[in-house]
Amino acid sequence: QHSLFSAFSKFGPLYSVRAHRNAAVAGPGYYAIVKFYSAGDASRAQRACNGQRLFQKSPLKVCVCTKQKGFQQQVLALNSNKCQELANHYLGFNGWSSRIITLQNVSGFDGENEELGKTLQKRSVKYLCAVEVTLPNHGLRTRGVALGEADVENDEDPLELVTASRRVQKLAAGRALSSAFQKILLVVLENGKVAVEYNSTREELTDSLTEEELKGLVQV
Repeated sequence: QHSLFSAFSKFGPLYSVRAHRNAAVAGPGYYAIVKFYSAGDASRAQRACNGQRLFQKSPLKVCVCTKQKGFQQQVLALNSNKCQELANHYLGFNGWSSRIITLQNVSGFDGENEELGKTLQKRSVKYLCAVEVTLPNHGLRTRGVALGEADVENDEDPLELVTASRRVQKLAAGRALSSAFQKILLVVLENGKVAVEYNSTREELTDSLTEEELKGLVQV
């Protein structure tokens, strides 16, 4: 996988690289699935690498996979790490910044169940986070709001509660950052230049709130 990543990452940022052993009926060897963020990068890689000996003795056969028809694939948002990876590649490390507007503890008890005459309560730790992403060179700012949640088995253990709280805070901040990036469209031109547009289809009601209103926002 390392050799594959080194060979194909020259054509653009990669989403993932997976190598698999061939099925028994296909004979010894391996096949790999390399996913690019950009279809243009994938096409350039296919044209340059097909039939070449990149890091092995026999030539590689490289094909571009397309989505199968007949069913709709669910489009999932990129996680915060992938968003930052793309932003750093296309905008540069100094081409964007983010800040947390608010990070609120909105924890509470989820509910009660009775068992053998006792009331059982399960503690759920929840944090609400609002993040702002700024692209100074393009005069663009976007916001994202998200909720992070996790159950705590023993809420009487301070260490477990603190550990869960930190984990949920990080989860909420990551989801909020991802949500903010979903409102940014990166348009990569043939000459390598990058244009940035605002994705209005991802607008949320919280986008119209002031910072003071966001800081006073409570969502359970």
